[in-house]
Amino acid sequence: MAWIVLVLAGLFEVAMALSLKLSSGFSHLGWTLSFLVTAVLSFGLLSYALKTLEVGTAYAVWTGVGAAGTALLGMIAMGDEVSPARLVSIALILAGVIGLKTLA
Repeated sequence: MAWIVLVLAGLFEVAMALSLKLSSGFSHLGWTLSFLVTAVLSFGLLSYALKTLEVGTAYAVWTGVGAAGTALLGMIAMGDEVSPARLVSIALILAGVIGLKTLA
């Protein structure tokens, strides 16, 4: 269960990062509120997962899911540059996350 909660925390981290971008420096109230809510959810779920998971593994998975998810969503929805090198780098992050999950 802690692993599911941890992945969900990483997905909220993606939403948090995109909300931060769309808030335009906290000048759009709706996106600013979205940022605050998703930040609280992400950190809250991470905190819950840390009750049973090792901190190093959990933090690495949380940031990996957040980084890879944000990069992919940025390319898909925000017009960020797509290149083979970026895609390979994201795949390597995901491989590390999977490795940590299977070895932890």
